[in-house]
Amino acid sequence: MAEPTTMEPIRVLLVDDQQLIRLGFRLVLEAEQDIAVVGDASDGVEAVSAVGATHPDVVLMDVRMPRMDGLEATRRIVAEHPSVRIVVLTTFDLDEYAFAALRAGASGFLLKDAHPHELTGAIRAAHGGDAVLAPRVTRRMLEMFGDRLPVDAAADARTRDLTEREQEVFVAMARGLTNAEIGAELFVSESTVKTHVGRVLAKLGARDRVHAVILAHRLGVVPRDSGRPG
Repeated sequence: MAEPTTMEPIRVLLVDDQQLIRLGFRLVLEAEQDIAVVGDASDGVEAVSAVGATHPDVVLMDVRMPRMDGLEATRRIVAEHPSVRIVVLTTFDLDEYAFAALRAGASGFLLKDAHPHELTGAIRAAHGGDAVLAPRVTRRMLEMFGDRLPVDAAADARTRDLTEREQEVFVAMARGLTNAEIGAELFVSESTVKTHVGRVLAKLGARDRVHAVILAHRLGVVPRDSGRPG
């Protein structure tokens, strides 16, 4: 019998000030059986309103828009609808606005020129609580912001509450590995990894994997040049 999560499509809201980009994303996403586009918005003001009206699971959020940018819209949506996951869209992989949106509560980062399978994969990953950051993007984000942010002493103390297995999962998350890759490396099932990830996030007080990864690097849990195997 199929799991309940497969019965309902992932509800997606598209936010971008360029109509052609919204149309392009819609065409890609509507071809997927497990994804449903529930609406779109052309700026942050419309996005905040649309989230309340359409109840999406995932928002694809542009950062540079008139009236209200994606950064402020992300802050408001995360505050008012904490269960909604936001994937930031940008043209540049060194866009400081996009990285700031991640710090504001977004759950992932995606370039607008991403391939269709990367777009759909990012939506599924965000909805499932998995990572939506490539290791190179994580490294660049840390280069831009890591030295400006003080290490949270309380968070450092909370890492000592992790079990040995949870610590291994935490380090693997920081290296940019997906749940499937972590499972293969630690010889456990993907469902077991998901359980460990949930416990790690809860113990660290991290909203999602993105923030757990940032925390891991700030605390020096994993070397900055560490990444995926191979």
